[in-house]
Amino acid sequence: MRVQIKSKQEIEYIRRAGRILAECHQEVAKWIKPGVSTLEIDEKVEKYLKEAGASPEQKGYKGYPFATCASVNDVVCHGFPSEKPLQAGDIVTIDIVVNKNGWLADSGWTYAVERPGPAAARLMKNAKDALYDGISMAKVGNTIGDIGYVIEQRALAGGYGLVKPLVGHGIGRQIHEPPEVPSFGIRGRGRKLIEGMVITIEPVFTMGPSGAVYWGDDGWTISSADGSVGVQFEHTIAITNKGPYILTE
Repeated sequence: MRVQIKSKQEIEYIRRAGRILAECHQEVAKWIKPGVSTLEIDEKVEKYLKEAGASPEQKGYKGYPFATCASVNDVVCHGFPSEKPLQAGDIVTIDIVVNKNGWLADSGWTYAVERPGPAAARLMKNAKDALYDGISMAKVGNTIGDIGYVIEQRALAGGYGLVKPLVGHGIGRQIHEPPEVPSFGIRGRGRKLIEGMVITIEPVFTMGPSGAVYWGDDGWTISSADGSVGVQFEHTIAITNKGPYILTE
């Protein structure tokens, strides 16, 4: 499939979805506390999006049954919301794709339940910094490899695992469009970035240095192979002649 180049108007449509998503994440940050379940958060997200005139694109996607992906501790991605109450010190990633009038925006964010431990706090900071490192390279004339390279270097410098099978992607009217945007790469290699591309950048780091993962029996849940905590930070961005434009902030 070809990369779908978006017009300025189409990018604005995605931005409208992204604004709702960013505001929803602000609410999620308030909802996450000890004793609350990720299933409750999932229900609140679905209600919030409905009231905003939007819908959760994940729900029903390839049979996925929930409005969010909720990944706790060693679950690094695509976790199912559950009735289990969150506990102080848990690390939870809430990943949401918003559909507003047929245009999509995607953002996953990792939260600590109350105060994270020092090691978890450092892991979260490094992964978030890696996201913004990657965004800083998302400029016209650079390559996909330039984005991945700086993310990978951040993981290596911190001694963290990088979950390489989980990659960013193009987005617009479909959740996953070309191109793939890995969180690793070689400078100057890969597809050149041009104005009008809309992509997600979404590094997933694990506390353990291998970054190896396994898929659960449900076909969705992805956990760290060594049982260590995983975190993810993701924005949807547009490539513009003025530099990267974050659509989900």
